[in-house]
Amino acid sequence: MINHHVYEELVRIASKQNVLMNECLKDHLYTKLGGKADFFVTPETYEQVQQIVKLANKENIAFTLLGNGSNLIIKDGGIRGIVMNLGKLNKIAGNGLKITAQSGARIIDTSREALHLRLTGLEFACGIPGSVGGALYMNAGAYGGEIKDVLESCIVVDRNGELLNLAAEELALDYRTSNIPDNGYIVLEGTFALQAGDYEEIKAVMDDLTFKRESKQPLEYPSCGSVFKRPPGYFAGKLIQDSGLQGKQIGGAQVSLKHAGFIVNKENATATEYIELIQHVQATVKEKFGVRLEREVRIIGEDLEK
Repeated sequence: MINHHVYEELVRIASKQNVLMNECLKDHLYTKLGGKADFFVTPETYEQVQQIVKLANKENIAFTLLGNGSNLIIKDGGIRGIVMNLGKLNKIAGNGLKITAQSGARIIDTSREALHLRLTGLEFACGIPGSVGGALYMNAGAYGGEIKDVLESCIVVDRNGELLNLAAEELALDYRTSNIPDNGYIVLEGTFALQAGDYEEIKAVMDDLTFKRESKQPLEYPSCGSVFKRPPGYFAGKLIQDSGLQGKQIGGAQVSLKHAGFIVNKENATATEYIELIQHVQATVKEKFGVRLEREVRIIGEDLEK
């Protein structure tokens, strides 16, 4: 049941054009999977984010933060309560050797701004598809670099709707993890400390990494990127390949023929099919090699009622 009082309060906080009811979430995700949100809200200011968190607390209504969905699967039953997306908070600004990027900006665009400003340190992020908020959330990394290497500080909203200024060290950044989810933080912006560099040298590194990514990754189909974390001493993609799973398909979901570490939405897959294929890959690799593949991708939401 849609709570119209909550809808009216959300409209009062964020204005009508930023509040949608029964919004189809697959339109907002890289995987093109997932059901509907009761309320889909896209705030335009930090104060609006604070007020929405406080409203959810006051009304005791479920609250979910959605980035740009590059590392997320939402189940076919969708998400109850309020889903907030920070895509309209997307400003990127340079200041000397630092760049501050809002949560909804793409980390790719942040690395391009660093190039424009002749700043080095963010080249590794030139192919990471997530938002800045998502990149901090999971300490995103690629090609030997990670957010932990360059993040100086961030501004977050806590569970009570209060603004906090945090140093990078306070986020417990580690391999594809942070304390952001455990603390219920909503990242509003991150500030990156970089170094002066040569434009052509920075561009050459970014061009090389972009070529590597485009030649190896199945970017022609929707996906959530690399599905599994790298198990100690192994490569997830090679284990999957050596298990004979490349090309394995359940419904419209397929283990990529181009890179076995990716599962692609090849033919209008459902989230259920995608998740079943993930579980099949995990079970097969465990059986053949005794290695447990841990998901890098998050799965949230409700199953479709039968």
